Amino acid sequence: MKLFGVLFGRTKTKSSQVAKERLKLVLVHDRIKVSPELLDTLKGELIGAISKHIDIDQAGLEVTITRGDKVDKLVANIPIRRSR
Repeated sequence: MKLFGVLFGRTKTKSSQVAKERLKLVLVHDRIKVSPELLDTLKGELIGAISKHIDIDQAGLEVTITRGDKVDKLVANIPIRRSR
């Protein structure tokens, strides 16, 4: 059956893989002592500071903490609205 999935482009994310990624996220947040409330505060302050200078899609903003080789990183994905 794997052959059909490969041939027809069917790829499913296994629930175990999703659970593993969620656990990694929780562990990183716990390791660097960042609560969900603090992450929300950071997100709000980023929106305020950046939107003073550029028109952004606030609903699409994503702030995550990722674990790197030597350092942890705060990553912000900020969609910019294009003017017409």
